[in-house]
Amino acid sequence: MRGAPVTLALLLLATSCGGGGEASDTTATGECESVEQPAPRQPETLTAPTEALDDGTTYALTFETNCGTFVVELDTELAPNTAASLVALTGQGYFDDTVFHRIVPGFVIQGGDPTQTGSGGPGYKTVDAPPAGSQYTRGTFAMAKTQAEPAGTAGSQFFVVTGEDVGLPPDYAIVGEVTDGLDVVERIGALGGADGRPTQPVVIRRVTVNEN
Repeated sequence: MRGAPVTLALLLLATSCGGGGEASDTTATGECESVEQPAPRQPETLTAPTEALDDGTTYALTFETNCGTFVVELDTELAPNTAASLVALTGQGYFDDTVFHRIVPGFVIQGGDPTQTGSGGPGYKTVDAPPAGSQYTRGTFAMAKTQAEPAGTAGSQFFVVTGEDVGLPPDYAIVGEVTDGLDVVERIGALGGADGRPTQPVVIRRVTVNEN
């Protein structure tokens, strides 16, 4: 159970997604808008942030997608380096007009790669090794990595767990959890084929940072 999910969804293998149709607003009925696949972007080499996030401030990321909106509250104590990176990338619009390139029903939805290859990233890595015994349960927001990389290594690719407890080992940086819109995550999670590719484009239109 543990080995199969890692191989299937989190090794950042190259994938491609199908096209879409004409846009129509159907999110109110619990469905996703039919949208066109955005064009993939060229790889970038960005600079990792050097400043830590403010102590005592709560950071949340709001993901606006063609399937609805969900919110992730970041855990700045558990993953301070990765959280700071995600906030910086979001502020640069890095995740805007990107896609969920891998969707495995009952397991995870994975995005954060503007190149849409499944191997793209910002050109740098952060490390926040999760505690031993960490569990990846529904709504967990964590970072994808290759099997060869040390525990907690992260670029820009993230995944949200859609299964009850997917049995992953504590190798993937846990950066937060979905605090609002879990139904949207589950809606996206139903749009995966047997090969882990989306059955229709799922587009992240915009990600914004909320500070409290």
